[in-house]
Amino acid sequence: MAGTAPEIAIVGGGIGGLAAAAFLHRAGLHSTVYEQAAELREVGAGIVVAPNAARLLRRLGVLDAFAQHAVRLDVGWEFRRWRDGTVLSAEDLATACEQLYGEHTYTAHRAGLLEVIKSAVPAGSVRLGRRCTGLDVRSSRPLVRFDDGQTAEADLVIGADGTHSVLRGAIHGPVPAAYSGLCAFRSLVPSGLAPAFARRPAQTLWIGPGHHLVHYPVSAGRLVNLVAFAPAGDYSVESWSATGSVHDFLAEFDGWDPRLADLIRAGGTPGRWALLDRPPLKRWSEGLVTLLGDAAHPMFPFFAQGAAQAIEDAGVLARCLADGLSDPARALRRYEELRIPRTSRLQELSHARLDINHLSDGTEQQARDRSFGQADPLVANGWIYEYDPDTAVSPAAHS
Repeated sequence: MAGTAPEIAIVGGGIGGLAAAAFLHRAGLHSTVYEQAAELREVGAGIVVAPNAARLLRRLGVLDAFAQHAVRLDVGWEFRRWRDGTVLSAEDLATACEQLYGEHTYTAHRAGLLEVIKSAVPAGSVRLGRRCTGLDVRSSRPLVRFDDGQTAEADLVIGADGTHSVLRGAIHGPVPAAYSGLCAFRSLVPSGLAPAFARRPAQTLWIGPGHHLVHYPVSAGRLVNLVAFAPAGDYSVESWSATGSVHDFLAEFDGWDPRLADLIRAGGTPGRWALLDRPPLKRWSEGLVTLLGDAAHPMFPFFAQGAAQAIEDAGVLARCLADGLSDPARALRRYEELRIPRTSRLQELSHARLDINHLSDGTEQQARDRSFGQADPLVANGWIYEYDPDTAVSPAAHS
């Protein structure tokens, strides 16, 4: 393959897979995306696009288009007390975010983000209706197998096929994810039905005993995204399409600020799914095959960085491959060496955040609440928001 452009297969056409195709194209490398769905669409609902992700959308030339689908936040990480909505802390994102990191923070529907990233991928490079069932690495070129009997041979294979990744299983063995003991409820509330406090350009987190609830506007303000986390009990269905009931949702937040009940009711029948848990991996690559996004590092959503980390993966991987075409296996090793420490740290911090958000009222909770007023998360988390893949890959960054 030395001296020639490699054939690159990407398994999975979600945010991470399409971002990989877009950044590879930007680097002058062609790829083919194989997506199991019959049409490109993003399940789920809301997403936070922090400066580290916005920076990469700008680099792909799609940030302006994305902003048309999104809401630019004035306030972020607004923590409120569960019982009465007392504000414990809030971040001024309207001016400070751009001053610190050169970009704003946005919220959007995941489908809007997927659509604009897709616009940066060359037409004809996505194959739909291709469900990956296996990977054969016995020959010099990896071979991807699909459920319709077709195969795809490539010089490099990138597994961007999500939490239940077939390629992850091919590299590490079919180890199932563990249930976290948590479930999530989600709704999209038409803005005309949403209470005024939820329509503000703000990302708000209500925290309380064993639970927390998040809301922010999406879809250019037409909808309010609502997602809440609660003990799962014996509920173990892990599917974006699974539904719960308004009754169960309300019951989980009984005794909380009554304004939340109005918001929950306005959302109608909620989605409900169990959160899975996987520990960080020590390696993502095997020969000429590597992983990206949730296939490599699924994380709890408590730092709102899952999609951002997949986009970062894509940017770093494209740079490593463009710089290392003479030895692609080494380029993949460099990619994972650059990315694993960062994504593992975020996985672990997101996991730890669960205990902090869900403290019962008492001495620990009071100390936590006091700490909110003493810290500036926007500055403290600068290591997250200032990240730039081009700087990370550049040898000068490590000299």
